[in-house]
Amino acid sequence: MRWRYDSSMKIKTSVTISEELLKVMDEFISTDQNRSLFLEKAAWEYIAKLRRAQRNVRDLEIINERAEFLNQETLDALSYQVTA
Repeated sequence: MRWRYDSSMKIKTSVTISEELLKVMDEFISTDQNRSLFLEKAAWEYIAKLRRAQRNVRDLEIINERAEFLNQETLDALSYQVTA
């Protein structure tokens, strides 16, 4: 039997944060949430942001590598347009 990751599995850990952050977090934590859930959601959102940034860097690298070809294709397409 293979072991599978279950996202509902939780591991108890300890983090140290500033008192100011804790107070602000508590202002935003709803009655159906707790600090752990709040921090987990915040971490997942931050990770998603980092992943998007990585993809954007890779996309820009690809565009820059292909820039000369893409510019030539654009100029070729423009040469077929009829001027008024």
